[in-house]
Amino acid sequence: MLTPNPYLNEDLQALAESARRFAAERVAPGFLERDKTRAFDRALLREMGELGFLVPELPEKFGGLGLGALAAGVIHEEIAYADLSLSYLNLLASLNAQILSEHGQPEVVKPWLEKLVQGQAICAIALTEPRGGSDAAHLALRVERDGDHYVINGEKTSISAADQADITVVFGRTGTPESAAHGVTALLVPMDTPGITTSRFDCHGQRAIGRGSIFFENVRIPVDHRLGDENKGFVQVMQGFDFSRSLIGLQCLAVARAALTETWQYITERQAFGQPLSAFQGVTHPLAQYDTEVEGARLLCLQGLWLKEQGLAHTAEAGMAKWWGPKLAYDVIHQCLLCFGHGGYDRGVMEQRLRDVLGFQIGDGTAQIMKTIIARTRAGRKNVPA
Repeated sequence: MLTPNPYLNEDLQALAESARRFAAERVAPGFLERDKTRAFDRALLREMGELGFLVPELPEKFGGLGLGALAAGVIHEEIAYADLSLSYLNLLASLNAQILSEHGQPEVVKPWLEKLVQGQAICAIALTEPRGGSDAAHLALRVERDGDHYVINGEKTSISAADQADITVVFGRTGTPESAAHGVTALLVPMDTPGITTSRFDCHGQRAIGRGSIFFENVRIPVDHRLGDENKGFVQVMQGFDFSRSLIGLQCLAVARAALTETWQYITERQAFGQPLSAFQGVTHPLAQYDTEVEGARLLCLQGLWLKEQGLAHTAEAGMAKWWGPKLAYDVIHQCLLCFGHGGYDRGVMEQRLRDVLGFQIGDGTAQIMKTIIARTRAGRKNVPA
């Protein structure tokens, strides 16, 4: 149950309750199995779309409900509470739908946006390359203009849902290497385009969605599939990551809350030395501390989404949410696993949660990058050059 707070009104609480029921009945039962098989049923994604649980913040003219960023946040929380890996599809849909709706040609992106909302398509985002992930402004993948098309050659790696996506937002270099961020262009690429192949990694966590590489060999994409202006894709499109970073914080913290809820219950039932484990301060005090920190971190994430809805700056809050949420969640789940003793060490719900949240300390911006972003908002970019 979500703790009432000033960011969530009655309508948002009702939306959260609806998503919570769906997650408990339809998402949670397949949690462990999806990790083993490394697959999910697309019918489940379509169910989420039919219920309005995908991209609810998208304006109605693109097929969404126009409910705002906080609506997306509460849904992300509830799906992640049941299965963080599956909730990554909510994240991909929200991040990419914002990019497409704000920077794409309406006649090109609208059909895809409608499919994203309905759960009939998956959109990946391809930024990371083999030579590095954090230095995203210095991309090597080549995008060259040839008449009415762009021709793509190169490789993207560590891409979530690489082998499952129907479309991908691809960032590539149209300018010179020296132009850095000001020579990057973003394109909407249908994954059935000739010249595209993919691979899939054997990852530690988030195995139902998976990560892999995308290879481009003379892939021709119409110019009208460009997102934003040529050579300005990085500067324009990357602004959407402030939104997704707050969502990631909420998702990871939802998993931490699930672990805490189960652990509080367990320590009141498990007996040791003639008393419940909850009688020992060595057990309860760490949990009490983490419970406090999770509540505070969650409010920070919601604040970031609220600021976005108000049209106010939220880059620092988003950076805080992204580095603190995943790290705190990992530490919380680790502590909860220890409370379960040898039972927690077995393959099961708690250890899978630990594996799933770990990836978010790497992907979508490391803690070090987030702290640099925060420092630049506080001290000014010229004073924090790198």
